[in-house]
Amino acid sequence: MIKFSELSPNQINYANIGLMVISAILAFILPFELFLFSYAVLGPLHYLTEIGWLHKKNYYTKGKYDFIALGILCFLVFYFSFIQPAKSNTQIPNIILYAALISLIFVFIKDTLYRLVLAVLAFVGIALAQVGDNYFIWIGVFLPTIIHVFIFTWAFMFYGVLKNKSFSGYLSVVALIVIALSFFIIKAPGLQYQVSAYVTKSYDLFYLLNKFLINLFGLQTTETNTDAIVYQTNAGFIVMRFIAFSYTYHYLNWFSKTSVIQWHKVSKRSLFITILLWIISVALYLVDYSVGLKALYFLSFLHVFLEFPLNITSFYGIAQSIFSIKK
Repeated sequence: MIKFSELSPNQINYANIGLMVISAILAFILPFELFLFSYAVLGPLHYLTEIGWLHKKNYYTKGKYDFIALGILCFLVFYFSFIQPAKSNTQIPNIILYAALISLIFVFIKDTLYRLVLAVLAFVGIALAQVGDNYFIWIGVFLPTIIHVFIFTWAFMFYGVLKNKSFSGYLSVVALIVIALSFFIIKAPGLQYQVSAYVTKSYDLFYLLNKFLINLFGLQTTETNTDAIVYQTNAGFIVMRFIAFSYTYHYLNWFSKTSVIQWHKVSKRSLFITILLWIISVALYLVDYSVGLKALYFLSFLHVFLEFPLNITSFYGIAQSIFSIKK
């Protein structure tokens, strides 16, 4: 059995390429089922362990209590999703964008007055901005989902590679892109694949992601029924394979970096609480997948919001390495 906590950086990179290949194969064969399994089993453990690790890193911000503001914004997303439905399709995207903008402030600005002024300007700017349908798609749908699990994961990997400058690291970031592209290039063999009613019902909350990605990639289909396009056509399967691969590897990448990130080094009490909450989370999904989704919705979004400062730090680190930007 591979113990990721004992692997060297080079071994981790090669192991990650192996995990990409395994994730891709499973995504080709059972895309919807793989996603549902990964999201329910690997997802909650990832949220819990990453939030704990980010807390030890002060969430990569300059303020001690910055995470509270991001937590409040996350609660507002939950509130307008399930308690008091949003009055417009821009309300939740506005909150998501504001969380990203104040994360930018939290990462680079320490002075309280400057922070307040910039936070107010960001709020006013979002409130006055004229936006269209693409705003909802890119900020409300893509940013907390496929951008988070694919692009931000790639950036996190690339940032680490630029610091270590290893061949295996460069190979792993290239492999991630190549494998992702393969879903759109390779025509998977006819596997008589059919999506069950249970899977369709369980996946319903993510339905819009598939619909908008199919349109984004310009995948052709003669089907006109949107449900049929997502669940029954080759275009729908191509996109679902990409989504399943992205989410599964996003989680596996986190767990494979144990020896590098050291997220597992916590007190026995914290470890016990984490495992207990994870077991409860998986149990909720087993009882009723839709119940599990709603119960874990807040935690899922919370880890996305709390990771924004790390994402910004990763991109800034990449820019520093490539363009020799001084701190």
